[in-house]
Amino acid sequence: MTALTAARDLFTTSFGREPEGVWSAPGRVNLIGEHTDYNEGFVLPFAIQHRTYAAVAFNGTGDIRVESTFADSQVVAHLDELDGIFPTAPGEAPGVPEWSAYVLGVAWALRALRPDAPLTGVDIAIASDVPIGAGLSSSAAIEGAVASALNDLWELGLDPVTLAQVGRKAENEAVGAPTGIMDQMSSMLGRPDAATFIDCRSLEAKSVPTGFRDAGLEVLVIDTQVTHAHSTGGYRERRESCERGAQLLGIRSLRDASVSDLPRAAEIMDDVTFRRVRHIVTENQRVLATVAALTEQGPRAIGDLLVASHASMRDDFEISVAELDTAVDAALENGAIGARMTGGGFGGAAIALVAHADLPRVSDAVEQAFADAGFTAPHIFTVSPSEGPRRDA
Repeated sequence: MTALTAARDLFTTSFGREPEGVWSAPGRVNLIGEHTDYNEGFVLPFAIQHRTYAAVAFNGTGDIRVESTFADSQVVAHLDELDGIFPTAPGEAPGVPEWSAYVLGVAWALRALRPDAPLTGVDIAIASDVPIGAGLSSSAAIEGAVASALNDLWELGLDPVTLAQVGRKAENEAVGAPTGIMDQMSSMLGRPDAATFIDCRSLEAKSVPTGFRDAGLEVLVIDTQVTHAHSTGGYRERRESCERGAQLLGIRSLRDASVSDLPRAAEIMDDVTFRRVRHIVTENQRVLATVAALTEQGPRAIGDLLVASHASMRDDFEISVAELDTAVDAALENGAIGARMTGGGFGGAAIALVAHADLPRVSDAVEQAFADAGFTAPHIFTVSPSEGPRRDA
């Protein structure tokens, strides 16, 4: 059963009628540019073919009723009560089950944006084929699907970038996860065969053709099966270190620091803060270099940049884990052009850029390396740059 069918069937079973429509939004893989988004820097993600689906219809009440294939119970909240549920205090759990906070948080953020709009209650059923906890932004896919559905049904007329901002507000303030806007922008602006270069300060974005297909390359995702959660402490600590580093440098954000600032940073910062800063500064440069390489030389020229990004996340930002390092090392040793962990870290997935003919060898080698290390077997699959939100039914 497809996730589209699962969402529609769940709606019919739960609410006793057909939905008025089904909307979907994609997950994403970040090609390069990790933890730079909340530092107002540069990122280069692409939307993937895996999507989250929201079957939705008006219910004639003031309630939002939410069901999901990955939860047993229905969550109900009145539209007028959302301001009493959200925002979620930093470090605290949401006042509703976390999975539903992504959905209800979008409704709350839309009401805050358009307080005079006459919004009415809806029933929502969610299903997804985006792997959860793998660093592929299953959360932004939920936010994008729900925001797109409510934007249409409530006739709000909001553009994709505004809906991305709505998703970020839901994730930051309703769920309590201190993430940047990369995931939502990537999901909302996805294009087939292209990555999205995003300036996270101005929110300017442009599509950058990847050329993977013409070059005979595949992006292999290696889901380590080590789950992570952005709302837990490690992510928050990294963000606080970046804010501290910017303050010590006397700048608004680390976007305003350059490689030439690193010697001074080393003198005025403790070792940990300096290494966090060094990752962000050099990662921004790697994103710009990757865009240039794709544009001027083609995708086979980005391998070393991916490898350098992983080393920086492993050593300076310290967000990799043994499973991610094993995946990257095994892929590179067996012919991958480049490889790196992707996503927020502390688990999740790695990606490897691999020639199509080498996929079996690289996949087998990674599986063997995991078995030799005594790790849980990874989930390995390919992804391709795909389109953003759409109405499917």
